[in-house]
Amino acid sequence: MTVAGLISDTHGLLRPEVVMAFAGVDCILHAGDVGKPEILDELRKIAPVTAVRGNVDTSDWADGLLYDTVMTIEGFDLYMLHNLWQMEICPKAANMAAVISGHTHKPSIEMKDSILYINPGSAGPRRFSLPVSVGFIRLVKNEPIWAWLKTLDI
Repeated sequence: MTVAGLISDTHGLLRPEVVMAFAGVDCILHAGDVGKPEILDELRKIAPVTAVRGNVDTSDWADGLLYDTVMTIEGFDLYMLHNLWQMEICPKAANMAAVISGHTHKPSIEMKDSILYINPGSAGPRRFSLPVSVGFIRLVKNEPIWAWLKTLDI
């Protein structure tokens, strides 16, 4: 079993509430707009991190981040990118179990074509009246994926 913490749009801010929420996760998936490299360094103190590059990640430090990535966890293929509108694969044709994205700052979970689409929202500076949030997925080989969102008390 693997529990992954999902985060996006930190924009250079790692809140202590995120650190507390991610205590005990097996890995962290950051769906872009990291903001500065120290965010990833701090997250790596909690668990291994996979991150993609977002539209604000334009400085030299972000050159090592991919714009999208595919990872396999517990036999599930997961596709992660920052902005869904820039998706360059067909998740159904590629047999993806889930697509993880950010960019909109709006937390959401939906099933489309038997694929889980999850956006953890934004864990960085508050934007408009949107909540500060993170997400989680629980992956167990040969069992359905469980996903949930957590609004942080900020």
